[in-house]
Amino acid sequence: MTTKANNYVRVSYDSIPPDSVDDDIPESQRPTYHRVDTTQAQFTWRAVIVGLLFGTVLCFSNLWFGLQSGWISMMSLQSSLVGFAVFKALEHILDIPFGPAENVVLQSTAVATATMPLAGGFVGILPAFKLLEPEEIGGTRTELNYGQLCAWGLALTFFGVFFAIPLRKQTIIREKLKFPSGTATAQMISVLHNRPDPTMAQEDEPRGQSSAMDTAAGSHNSLTRRREDANIADGAVDSAITDYSDHQPDENRQFAVDDVSWVTKLVSLFVAFILSGTYALLAHFFPIVSALPVFGNRLSKVWAWNLTPSLSYAGQGIIMGLPTCIWMLAGSVVGWGILSPLAKNMGWAPGKVSDWKAGSRGWILWISLAVMIAESVISLGLVAAKEARNAYVRVRHTISARRQLDRVSDGDTDNTANYQTSLTGSNEFDLDQTKDLAEDYTDMDVDPRFLVPGWVTWTGLAASTLLCMGIVYAIFDIPMYDTLIAVLLALPLAVLGVRALGETDLNPVSGIGKVSQVVFAGIMPGNLVGNLVAGGIAEAGAQQAGDLMQDLKTGHLLNASPRAQFVAQMIGSVFSVFITAGAYILYNKVYTIPGPELPAPTAQVWLDMARLVNGHPLPPHVWPFITVFAVVFIAMPIVALLINRKKEDIIVLGPLNLRKSTLQRWWPSGIAFAIGIYNTPNFTLMRAIGAIGAAGVTEVIVAREKKKRLSIGADNRIWNQQEPLLRRKVAMMAIIVASGFVLGEGSLEPN
Repeated sequence: MTTKANNYVRVSYDSIPPDSVDDDIPESQRPTYHRVDTTQAQFTWRAVIVGLLFGTVLCFSNLWFGLQSGWISMMSLQSSLVGFAVFKALEHILDIPFGPAENVVLQSTAVATATMPLAGGFVGILPAFKLLEPEEIGGTRTELNYGQLCAWGLALTFFGVFFAIPLRKQTIIREKLKFPSGTATAQMISVLHNRPDPTMAQEDEPRGQSSAMDTAAGSHNSLTRRREDANIADGAVDSAITDYSDHQPDENRQFAVDDVSWVTKLVSLFVAFILSGTYALLAHFFPIVSALPVFGNRLSKVWAWNLTPSLSYAGQGIIMGLPTCIWMLAGSVVGWGILSPLAKNMGWAPGKVSDWKAGSRGWILWISLAVMIAESVISLGLVAAKEARNAYVRVRHTISARRQLDRVSDGDTDNTANYQTSLTGSNEFDLDQTKDLAEDYTDMDVDPRFLVPGWVTWTGLAASTLLCMGIVYAIFDIPMYDTLIAVLLALPLAVLGVRALGETDLNPVSGIGKVSQVVFAGIMPGNLVGNLVAGGIAEAGAQQAGDLMQDLKTGHLLNASPRAQFVAQMIGSVFSVFITAGAYILYNKVYTIPGPELPAPTAQVWLDMARLVNGHPLPPHVWPFITVFAVVFIAMPIVALLINRKKEDIIVLGPLNLRKSTLQRWWPSGIAFAIGIYNTPNFTLMRAIGAIGAAGVTEVIVAREKKKRLSIGADNRIWNQQEPLLRRKVAMMAIIVASGFVLGEGSLEPN
């Protein structure tokens, strides 16, 4: 028997395990837990199987695009959408309806399966091994067979997942960090299952302590809601908002925004998939269409300015969002339009432009690397400073509140009121409020039956660390104690990555890996293979922990079981190890990796960093440019923090008066800028075309609809209510079409 209030449920004796209840505690004083919806299935094999199948498609797609341009996507929104569509089509034969909690498990499984190419280093670390010179290898094994690839994946799969479990309590339950992609996925699932927006129910829940530094890293990129190497864009986040037409007043219902039918959505997804796959087949048999010299033969042959009219890259641009793609385009113009000709014409990079070693492509890559490191490190530093500040505030408030409670127990309410005033700003004594302060950040978690037991977490973390140590030693002959240091270093870096992800949707996994590379240059000097492995371990920990935290945020908002999500994550991760290893072997047999079709640009970034920290010299005359760009992108997050701390909604920048939200959305992104430099222009241009095209189509549809509605009697007040809903509906359809584009080429590319 339970009683509900404000999304919480008071659990009676028979609702929780006997050993978790003290018989001496009156029922009215027993623990209160965040509600888990037990009216629906929390974990089902049908959801896991569909998640694995769709995750496998995403895995192949992510591996292809990761090796081609360094782009990896979580696809959590798309997973929930496709999963729902599958069960929607089968609902007439289902005994039990497919519910939101099952959808949470499905998308958790799919995401875990889809992101292994990045977490396992298949798009960066492993290709980097193949670029090493013989004298840099030193006899270490770098060509791995299928069994060794699987073992390598298993070495990196588990410890980040286990480590994410204890972080959930602090970041999701107590501090209620937003995790924008996880929140957007929860909103999407609510729309699909005709449930209220779960974020509305959370607004009145108690919040943790906050300070002026709370948005230190968040202000840096609340703007584009990206997570590095797995870009989630404003369009995707904004699209996952429910249609409110059923909630409009009767007199406004004729002007309501009608949802798009499921038939239209599925047909749009299928048509986009086929069109993109058709282009992939065409480009395979007629390679000329994959690099069109739209700027003339000289710019094409000498300076690598081509256009790849790939619908998949247009789809990526739609998913990334317009601000991200604009800054990526800016990076491409600066890198390939200004710096590359400068380096070649000045004789600093005399080789062929596309040559990584002697050409300007390798020369400008160092500037890209400097931008990524500068922005990632300063963002992590701001997150660390915020966490230290919050820890100090928590300790101070806890001590003060406990002193107050001690005085209350002694009956000294007069002096207690003074403490109350200092803590709450009120001179009226409130014992309940005082107790809330004494709890300090605590909030209601779910019933322990639905949590991952502590012994599983810590035993799993220890076992996965030992597994990683043993496998790395067996494959690369790296001493176990060095691998242990790498894992221990990866854990606090993963904490910072998770916090940055929770506030900004940006998980700076590449920056985290580079920090580990710097440290291991001192631990294993001259060992480039060991340096790359250490960076891969740090990246894997941050990636896996971040993915699970996004999923756990989704589940928390939808009252799903964290234990079920954990199991789904583990199943998807293990399954994906074998799928990704097989896909990598397959691509490696058909194409040269790195090679013309799959250049693996992030591999060169990893290798250049390993060489730099181990004493290799920089290319001539690149140091001044590295310094200037690093300083600029160190300043960007700091300036963004200062802007975010301003209370005014209008920010004055010289002659410009800009809304703070607009400025944040369009604030320069170092990661996007750097990607524009290390990717050749043909990919960036098509992404920008996709983003600009989607934005333009949206504006045309909105303008036409506004004209139509105003002509039939809707006033401006009604239109102002309906316009955001129309934009979100259009954005949702754009994401569906974009997903079809991405999946089509990634799945149907001949191999």
